[in-house]
Amino acid sequence: MTFSAKSLRRMLAAVGIASLITLSACGNDATTSEPEVTPTESVSAEPSPEVSPSASESPEPEESPTPTVEPSADLSGVEVVDGDVPEVKLPAPWGIESTQTKVLKEGTSAQTLTDTSVVTINYMGVNGTTGEVFDSSFERGEPATFSLEQVVPGFQKGLSGQKVGSRVLIGMVPEDGYAEGNPGAGIDPGTSLVFLVDIISANFSEAVGEAVPPAEGMPAVAMTDGKPEVTIPAGVPAPTELRAQPLIKGPGAAVTAESTVQVQYRAFNYADGSMWQDAWAPQSGQLSTLIEGWKQGLVGQTAGSRVLLVVPPALAFPDGLPEATPPLEAGQTLVYVIDILDVQN
Repeated sequence: MTFSAKSLRRMLAAVGIASLITLSACGNDATTSEPEVTPTESVSAEPSPEVSPSASESPEPEESPTPTVEPSADLSGVEVVDGDVPEVKLPAPWGIESTQTKVLKEGTSAQTLTDTSVVTINYMGVNGTTGEVFDSSFERGEPATFSLEQVVPGFQKGLSGQKVGSRVLIGMVPEDGYAEGNPGAGIDPGTSLVFLVDIISANFSEAVGEAVPPAEGMPAVAMTDGKPEVTIPAGVPAPTELRAQPLIKGPGAAVTAESTVQVQYRAFNYADGSMWQDAWAPQSGQLSTLIEGWKQGLVGQTAGSRVLLVVPPALAFPDGLPEATPPLEAGQTLVYVIDILDVQN
């Protein structure tokens, strides 16, 4: 069974999950569904005022805005001073020969980032030519969340393969940063960049962890082409109370009532095992905005887990959703198979 994009969005809205990845922008606190400033390919900020020569001086011939710099072979000349808002000190003007990463503190998590990870980080970007900070989530006091597919190449190269929980320095050549410069951020062409990054968390691409034996009387779940299908147990009436069981116990953070979760899921009718919703793609939402069956059934489950929920109508949609596509009749018990890809507390 397939759904149109319009009907799928309606289903997601009905359950309260929206596909949102919100980013903090440099000099812009607005929340959008599109990546703003983080180390992306464009930075929005007010340009610096132009500097004119004084009346007592004659204008000099125009020169390259970027001083000639002898590139450093590594990041040994860059110093980090710890604090609530850390400082990054470098001998400006500074450049680097090749994009590279220096691990300042290695995380203890077994989870590592990939080129396509969705990460939550604190970070600070420093202009190698001036030594000045041009973007900082530390200063904004709020971490940023985004996909590594949405950032400049050097940022992706520097973080891919790093462990969650690590603090790293990334030095990147201009070609891996803003090769043509970024006037709004005060970055001229030919500028090397340094990023200090604390990797707070990252999503899983699917459930990962220890398999849990199935509970008696629960629907059987089988994965077909990477997606779950369910078989309702014969002769077992729909339960009148919520039943929750992890099928795979993930290694990540535990869900709380205040968590924001990223999930992929499918929903089935207990009455006949037919699929009602196919939302097997990452999407995020606050647990507090979801149906009661999810609020109760997911608290205590961990990121990386695959969870089976059997939700009675009183904890889902007691009156049904007659306008949904396909419609849901009143009084239906629902079966959810949910991969918890990320948990933000």
